[in-house]
Amino acid sequence: MSTSLSTTDPIPKMTSLLNGTKLDGTHSAEPAMLGPSSVRSVDRELLLCLRSGEPKTIGELTEMLGVTATAVRQRVERLLETGLIDREKVVAGRGRPTFRYLLTVAGYRRAGADTTELAEAMWQEILNLPDGEVREGLVSAIAKRMGRQYAMAMKTGETPDGPLAMRMQQLSAMLQRREIPAVVSSSHSRSGEADLPVLDIEACPYPSLTDASGDRTMCRLEEKMLSEALGKQVHLSSCRLDGDACCQFSSNESESET
Repeated sequence: MSTSLSTTDPIPKMTSLLNGTKLDGTHSAEPAMLGPSSVRSVDRELLLCLRSGEPKTIGELTEMLGVTATAVRQRVERLLETGLIDREKVVAGRGRPTFRYLLTVAGYRRAGADTTELAEAMWQEILNLPDGEVREGLVSAIAKRMGRQYAMAMKTGETPDGPLAMRMQQLSAMLQRREIPAVVSSSHSRSGEADLPVLDIEACPYPSLTDASGDRTMCRLEEKMLSEALGKQVHLSSCRLDGDACCQFSSNESESET
């Protein structure tokens, strides 16, 4: 009996997953931007079964989880829909093909350990760098990387380019999916002839990384990140650290004025 797999070498297979490439050769539209939407505890148990990187069949997952095959298939369907797992076809002889399941890059992130402590430690080390130029360079690089990820995700929609207000609405929706409360309001331009869109962030996205001493490094990072994502320079016009109700990011001029 001969068996053929859609992907036989585990090394390139893992590399492809970490680069956001699916098993069929296509790319995930939003590989790094999946927000922390709720995952059922039973579904997380299945994700943990796949953390080793070894693809599993329905039968193997059924045995590992101690539940019925029907229950496993229901969990698998949910996780396929959310993009947390992928599948590969297994053809054995002339029989009916079966499938084996494995984590996507988003699935590895969801099944992994909480990275909060690591992020906090790395951020504090950045803030403690004695060379201000190196510190600002790192902050700018991080901001641009995150902004490009948002920009790439927005360009997968039907309206990749459009007015600033539309792009802000798209970005606001993405932030909300990541449990960052964001809405779009408006303010008058300097000429008073047009309303300018304003992105309101109603709570600090990274409260554990905001220094209680009033350090504004995170504010600058967010400003640069949002500018990169929107493809237009925005500035922090209101800030919660100054006692304002929310953090507001706005453009100096309407697009028609530039």
